[in-house]
Amino acid sequence: MSNTWGTKVLKSFDSAAPHYNRAARLQTAMAWRLAGHCQRLPIPSGRWLDLGSGTGLLADAIEQRNPGRVVERIDGSPSMLAQNSRPTHTQQWDLNEPFLSGDDAPTLIASSFCLHWLSDPGTTLRHWFEYLAPGGWLVVALPVAGCFPQWHKAARQAAVPCSALRFPTTHALTASLPKQQIRHQQQLNFSEQASHITALLRPMQTIGAGTTARSALSVKQWRQLSTHWPDRSARGQVRLTWLIQLLVIER
Repeated sequence: MSNTWGTKVLKSFDSAAPHYNRAARLQTAMAWRLAGHCQRLPIPSGRWLDLGSGTGLLADAIEQRNPGRVVERIDGSPSMLAQNSRPTHTQQWDLNEPFLSGDDAPTLIASSFCLHWLSDPGTTLRHWFEYLAPGGWLVVALPVAGCFPQWHKAARQAAVPCSALRFPTTHALTASLPKQQIRHQQQLNFSEQASHITALLRPMQTIGAGTTARSALSVKQWRQLSTHWPDRSARGQVRLTWLIQLLVIER
């Protein structure tokens, strides 16, 4: 993805920042799940980072489960960082750019719903792993290939382009990581339902996650997509399923 893509993504999240927390239900649930993993790990003392922190949902959850700890919040969106509960512990940084190695390497890097927006998620994940202090931990979650099967199936059947974001595969994410250091990996399915596809997809637009590299569909194409949407409930509601990859890696 180009720098133009990154600018487009950040602009969308900037605009969504004031109402992000109210609409980010799945992101909030995953933040607490990741915080639970962090609470159970033997993380050495040192710097704890939330990369792609957004409004700080994950950092807040980690801090609440680990009283006395402060998590640094790092993100490319100034408007998102401005929503954080700890504004003095935020840093604006383009996460497509590598961090400079130094003596103050972090002992925890946590990240949720961030990597898939970056230019090369696999390379970035490897860089984050190498940036850790020895004995440090990398805990991440992100949507991966296999997300939104209903949307892809409807697009094929309706013969219209699928404008859903393309997610990285788990293999591409982990191919350059030392396999013996992956302490836990799990794929989680989450489904959402709504009365129609506009209501189903609206939350992604609301939180700024509706950016796509595909051209916008016409009204006619959206109607065709809706007609062919599979997996409807007995009450006629439509469903959308997320596939979330969780990784816990020790340095």
